[in-house]
Amino acid sequence: MALSLEEKKAVVAEVSEVAASAHSAVAAEYIGIDVTEMTALRAKAREASVYMRVVKNTLARRALEGTDFACMNDSLTGPLVLAFSQEDPGAAARVMSDFAKGNDKLVVKLASIGGKLLEAGDVKRLANMPTKDQAISMLMSVMNAPVTKLARTLKEVPAKLTRAVAAVRDQKQQAS
Repeated sequence: MALSLEEKKAVVAEVSEVAASAHSAVAAEYIGIDVTEMTALRAKAREASVYMRVVKNTLARRALEGTDFACMNDSLTGPLVLAFSQEDPGAAARVMSDFAKGNDKLVVKLASIGGKLLEAGDVKRLANMPTKDQAISMLMSVMNAPVTKLARTLKEVPAKLTRAVAAVRDQKQQAS
């Protein structure tokens, strides 16, 4: 079913708005995926705050112009589904990679983050990026280590003194 000019403009405006605020984008070929599998993929994307849309390549090129993802325009060929990470830069890559593990019909073609085009092989690196909560947790553990070591070191001085006094006491008790 063909879209009218107004519907096409609405699609371009919607995708452009999402792309302007997205952290990363992933494009994947979906030939042979049935409706139930695509519905499951869309549900996983919604759970991960990933905007996913099947858009004609000409409309996608227009929508991506003027955004960080304009570098993807030359590579948009064939039937593609576009996924944009809204909150976590690795979310779209993670959703697509996880789904592709169980379904070989979904083939990740390209990705973009920070205005740079990534090859399909680099999508795994993007998918393995820690989430915001994981990154904060890792940073806090690194920041906590020196403080913990200092506390242990400071605690050891009175503990040594206590052990020395106890040893002297034990010697005096044995001598008497």
